[in-house]
Amino acid sequence: MSTPPQQPESTPERMAPQPPAAPSPAPPPEQQAPAVPPQPTAYPYPSPQSPPPQNPYAQPTVVGRPVPPPQANPYAVQPGYGYPPPAAPPTAGGNAAGKAVLWAVVGAVVASAGWAAGLFLTGGFGSSADLRGYRAPANLCSSADYSSFKDEYPVDDSSPTKNVMKDPALDQSYCSLSLKKTSTSYGDAYLSMEVDLHKKTDPAPEFTATWKNYGDSHSDYDVTAVQGIGDEAYLVTQDTSNGSTTSGSRYATLAVRDGWMTFTMYYSAYFSTYDSDTDPPTLDDVTGWLKTDTKSTLEQLKD
Repeated sequence: MSTPPQQPESTPERMAPQPPAAPSPAPPPEQQAPAVPPQPTAYPYPSPQSPPPQNPYAQPTVVGRPVPPPQANPYAVQPGYGYPPPAAPPTAGGNAAGKAVLWAVVGAVVASAGWAAGLFLTGGFGSSADLRGYRAPANLCSSADYSSFKDEYPVDDSSPTKNVMKDPALDQSYCSLSLKKTSTSYGDAYLSMEVDLHKKTDPAPEFTATWKNYGDSHSDYDVTAVQGIGDEAYLVTQDTSNGSTTSGSRYATLAVRDGWMTFTMYYSAYFSTYDSDTDPPTLDDVTGWLKTDTKSTLEQLKD
């Protein structure tokens, strides 16, 4: 007779977990942890042993009481102290405000463009000097034309005064010579010329103020505007001789501005009882010569 198979004897170790080593009393049965923790599973949903999902919006609790939210840091930088405040939500008038900002930006762009154009036209950038092709020669005495005076003063000056200056802001050439009727040691009259090329600033306002108002700052001078020479020209004259050839003087200057170039040609004669010139030219003769020779000289000073 066969004997039924015997079941393996159960051991205490396999029936329950080992008791804790500490001698402290065991917790009540309802608070004891399960003997074997739940095992992980590949099933995508929570297993029956998994704890219920936590509410991410629930406030933490301590023994059933909600924990108050953390207090704000009193030392944190508040808006308005170097940081931009949060943007305000758009209002019903947002379209009108947007249009106002747009027109303000357009106006600023137009103003900037006008400012730049003004600087370009007036030379504010320093690179738009209107020199009209003029030059300041090293020897203006040999480059200028004063042939209209040769019939009255046929003797050349053997040592005229001349100088030239070159600078990023201004080129200048000057000539002064004696006008002689005979081969004497002293001149019977004097003729001077100067050409200035203004390369950084427009000389027009100061030129007009100086020569148009010359009679206001100098007594007994006559000022006449001259047409047909450059952009503007002024003739300044004075005669204190009262028809005498032994006293007084005669003076005439023709000042011309053409673009940013200025030119002056001036004549002077002084009379005394020691002068050998008993028949000096009239002011009308001299002003006519100045106009003729100035026009010719300006043509010769162009490149």
